[in-house]
Amino acid sequence: MSNRTFTMIKPDAFAAGHIGSILKHIEAAGFKIIAMKAIRLSAEKAGEFYAVHKERPFYGELVEFMSSGPIVAAILEKENAVADFRTLIGATNPAQAADGTIRKLYAKSVGENAVHGSDSDENAAIEGSFFFSAFERI
Repeated sequence: MSNRTFTMIKPDAFAAGHIGSILKHIEAAGFKIIAMKAIRLSAEKAGEFYAVHKERPFYGELVEFMSSGPIVAAILEKENAVADFRTLIGATNPAQAADGTIRKLYAKSVGENAVHGSDSDENAAIEGSFFFSAFERI
């Protein structure tokens, strides 16, 4: 089990000015930020990141959305990071997310759900490496 996970604050939450509030929730939950940057994904890079979903009907919309504006990418550290972060962000559908979770507070819809969180230790490592070199991590 790893003690690191990966997250992105998505274009909807970035545009709405929720970066600071979301980071406060993350830090208040005991996560340490190991790497962080604000960037804008090209459609090509968004497509690479979400390639696992290429055959799904929502892939095109997902790539379009994720390249529609800036994001904040971050690697977070905490014991049991992946599971604890998934609990902190809540269900993908904000209507089904628990009260107090990031998605309940800041997401607009299933498609515009404010944040991404890795779903496994393996994916956390892959996703973190997609955005950050070893020199960009503390």
